[in-house]
Parts: sequence; structure tokens; C-alpha cells
Amino acid sequence: MFDKYEDECGVFGIYGHPEAANMTYLGLYALQHRGQESCGISASDGLRLRTHLGSGLVADVFKDDEIFQKLAGNASIGHVRYSTAGGDNIRNVQPIAVDYARGSIAVAHNGNLVNAREVRNALEEKGSIFSTTADTEVIIHLLARSQSDALPDRVAEALRQVRGAYSLVFLTETRMVAVRDPHGFRPLVLGEVDGSYVVASETCALDLIEAKFLREIEPGEMVVFDKDGMTSYRPFE
Repeated sequence: MFDKYEDECGVFGIYGHPEAANMTYLGLYALQHRGQESCGISASDGLRLRTHLGSGLVADVFKDDEIFQKLAGNASIGHVRYSTAGGDNIRNVQPIAVDYARGSIAVAHNGNLVNAREVRNALEEKGSIFSTTADTEVIIHLLARSQSDALPDRVAEALRQVRGAYSLVFLTETRMVAVRDPHGFRPLVLGEVDGSYVVASETCALDLIEAKFLREIEPGEMVVFDKDGMTSYRPFE
């Protein structure tokens, strides 16, 4: 049975800030109303990803300072999950972080995919093994199977195979990618603080960290953040 409770979740991401994980914590705290069941943060120091996940409220899951020492780095994404009966499987806590042939990647997802079961069945017939019941994992499998060289192309190729509502934030060792579905069903905003870029489900997360609101990520837009700055793509019809 699929876990559809990404529908009301909250996502946050920040790139280029020396205290990225701490800023993500504050962003998730501001988005707590979007999900009280579980939360998680993935961070990159430029060489590897580290992730901390847990059930419960943001302030409880991240109450120990040692956690943030482990999550050192200048890029980070986070997720708060909607609380509802029957959706408390710890395996479904996000961000979902995996290692694959091209390195490591983590993803945080707000929304749902209407063809997730169909795509998942097709992937399992080809040998894919799933570790969660979240339809978010379908995207990771599609991305990992892509033969494209560039990360934006792999993300776009994966998302062209799914249908539904989504705001997604991906994190690799060196880049962050934010994507909003072509219909714009799920919100995603773009901000800036201390020279670093921020994306979040709502502007309240920008307000708490005193980030400047720049604009909404537009429907069907993919924004890539790396050492060269921010680049916008329009990979979908």
C-alpha cells in the first residue's frame, strides 16, 4: 500500500550558507504546522551527504547539539511530514537519502503521484527493490536508471515519467535542485539570506530566518544551485 501523506508536507532547502543545517532546522520549525508526524534534515559538506531523521516534532528530533555537528556543511534540505492515522512507518521519513552509481542524493517531497503504483510495478518487474512505501522513492529509482550525464537532465527525465502534484528539493554532494510540477499544484518559494539561496513551501520559513522573498518557483520550473550560482530550466511542456 502506498503512503500518500506527502500531500500536506513541508520542504525546505538552503545552498551556500555556513550554518545550513541550523537554518534548515529553523525553516522546518516555521513549517511545523504542515507536518507533525516526523521530520529530517540532509546536509552536504561538499564531499558527502549526512542525514538525521526521526519521528515527532522538529524541536524534539533535533534537540541535541551533537546532531548539527554531524550535519556540517553549506547546503541542506529538510522535510516535515503530515500526521495522519496509518502513515507512521519510520521508513517513510524524509528526506530519503541514497547512494547510487553517480554518488549520493537526497530528496524531500511535498505532493503525490497519481501513477506511482503503475510506475513502481513496472520498476519492480525490471528488478528494482523498494525500501519504503512512499511514492517519492519511485522518483529516485527513475533518476538512478537515467542514462543522462547531467543531473538536471536525469531529474527531468525521471519527472517526465510521473504524473501528479509535487514540489521537490534534491541535494547531492555539490548541488541543490528545486522543482515544481508543471501545473503548480504545490507551493514553492525562492528567497535569499546572507548571499545564500533558500527554497521553502511557505514564506513563513523565510521570515523566521530573515530571508528576503525573491519570487515563487514557477509551475514547471527547475532551479539548480551550485558553486556558480542559480540556473533556471524549463524542462517540461
